[in-house]
Amino acid sequence: MLGKIIRAQERRRATRDTNRVVRPFEWGAEFVAAHANGAGGPAGVDPREAVLSASREAVARSEDFYALTPVTDYRLEGDRLTWTSAVHTPAPENNTARARFFPAEPQKRAASKNAPRRAVVVLPQWNADAESHVALCRLLARLGIAALRLTLPYHEERRPPELERADYMVSSNVGRTLQSLRQGVVDTRAAVAWLDAQGYERIGATGTSIGSCTAFLAFVHDERIDAGVFNHVSGYVADVVWRGISTQHVRRGLEGSLSLEELREAWLPISPMSYTGRLKHLRRRPMRFIAARHDLTFPADLSHEVISSVRAAGVPVSVSWLPCGHYTSGERPWVYLDAWKMVGFLRKNL
Repeated sequence: MLGKIIRAQERRRATRDTNRVVRPFEWGAEFVAAHANGAGGPAGVDPREAVLSASREAVARSEDFYALTPVTDYRLEGDRLTWTSAVHTPAPENNTARARFFPAEPQKRAASKNAPRRAVVVLPQWNADAESHVALCRLLARLGIAALRLTLPYHEERRPPELERADYMVSSNVGRTLQSLRQGVVDTRAAVAWLDAQGYERIGATGTSIGSCTAFLAFVHDERIDAGVFNHVSGYVADVVWRGISTQHVRRGLEGSLSLEELREAWLPISPMSYTGRLKHLRRRPMRFIAARHDLTFPADLSHEVISSVRAAGVPVSVSWLPCGHYTSGERPWVYLDAWKMVGFLRKNL
């Protein structure tokens, strides 16, 4: 009975936004032709083959795909940190990476002066506003863990004026979506690098929904991240877009131009399932996956799939299942349980 009620609430909440736009399908080969700057598609090459070929290469050489070139222009003004994103996009606003810094409260630092300095990069969900996850950051700071809340690509001040939502982060433009998720991962690595340069000895990463996917991709490509909490998990970005109730407008833009199987292949570089096997070759670091039993945006079977893949690699992972859905996990009382699952794990493992 509770499950039926929650699933009905999930469907109602998914229809609250009336500004979802069905955008035309595009392969977007120009966004993947040159990973460093996204400029210019290959002349005379079929865009479908150009994207699929680039995706295969990106998975095979993911260390290059997610490589971080040194950042030389970090600037902290008050609690706002900015730098030039290492991934250049056609939107000038989006090319400045932004984050909000929450230092650990002084009394907590003093009480634990012999403990390592700890910090967490926090990645919100798709279409988050400026206050999303701020309460989580403040809670971490009160507990003696600094937090750096990253603004995802095309969100908040990074959103171009023609958009009402962060549509370019995940869209029916296949290549732009690849570039956007890559940018999110590289920006996350840049945030970790900044914290490392500030002298933080233990650094964690946590993300929610698309932020969870981004945080996991950073986790498997950057061993400076000492612990990860991934809130709402799925193995394949394509399957979430195809089946999730929050992305049906994106699916409508894709349908008729390619199949789910083709989309899954194209988006393998930005899908956690492509990299679960990497974990067994990396140093062991604490991980927690949090999933929701009644999630209609990240369906539960997709969460089971990626959890099983990590365990099949012989890597220990803590798993917590919330008795709610995707949207309802952000509402009382579930939001408190979710926060406890995230914060408790980070306090123990950083």
